[in-house]
Order: sequence, then C-alpha cells, then structure tokens
Amino acid sequence: MPRFASFREFYPYYLGEHSHRTSRRLHFIGSCGVLALLVLAIVERNGWWLLAALVCGYGFAWVGHFFFEKNRPATFRHPFYSFAGDWVMFKDILSGKIPF
Repeated sequence: MPRFASFREFYPYYLGEHSHRTSRRLHFIGSCGVLALLVLAIVERNGWWLLAALVCGYGFAWVGHFFFEKNRPATFRHPFYSFAGDWVMFKDILSGKIPF
C-alpha cells in the first residue's frame, strides 16, 4: 500500500480504486442518501438518522468495492483521505469532471 504525503497525492490513487462506473454510481447514490438522511436527522431532531446515514453511505460504497471493483475500500487504510475523496469525487461527478 503506497503512503501519501497529502490528499493531492492520494486523490489520483483514490480515483484509480473507483474506475468501475457502477462503483462510482453506487458511491454517488450513497452520498445522495447521506445528504438526505442528514437533512432528515436535523428536521426530525432524531440522531438515529445519523446512524442510517452512515450505513447508507458505507453500504452503497462497499457494495461497489466488493462486487464491482473487487478491491478493499481505502477507508480501511486511509480513513480521512478516503472520506474526503468520497466528497471530492461526488463534486467532480456533479460538475461533469468524472463520468457518471
């Protein structure tokens, strides 16, 4: 496993671990679910929706890794960079930089 001195070094590696289009789509759907569940947690003032958001985000992402990418999620080795990578990739998909 390579070591990274910065997120800028990590992100190209992260994208390489998400080369399968279905995996990227699952990550994107999971991230949309996370945002919706965060809003629901705030509106309902119920912390259980935060747990649901966590399960939703990681659930969709891990299905993408285990069944489509056939790799181990970067979350296990680089949790902070991986979390940031999820949201940067989400933004890049929204902006059209990365194909959906």
